[in-house]
Amino acid sequence: MSRTVAPTKPRTAGALGRPLTPSPALAAVVGSEPLARTAVVSKLWDHIRTHGLQDPADKRTIIADAKLRPIFGKDRLTMFELSKVIGPHLTAA
Repeated sequence: MSRTVAPTKPRTAGALGRPLTPSPALAAVVGSEPLARTAVVSKLWDHIRTHGLQDPADKRTIIADAKLRPIFGKDRLTMFELSKVIGPHLTAA
């Protein structure tokens, strides 16, 4: 006896994969097109590493430059705070 497999529905993107529109301040760093939250964080890390914005004594600390200061709202933050501070800068696409 053979089993028939029901057709599966296409999977929708979860909360982390859903495209979100960045604010103008965030768009200055990651671009203006809608991106998934994970892609936004990746582009932020690319900017941080390219411009040497990690504290040499504590690599978990990010030192804000002129582009990141409006997003972060302060001069320094830890990498654990990064996703919390970008939340208000992302809206549903």
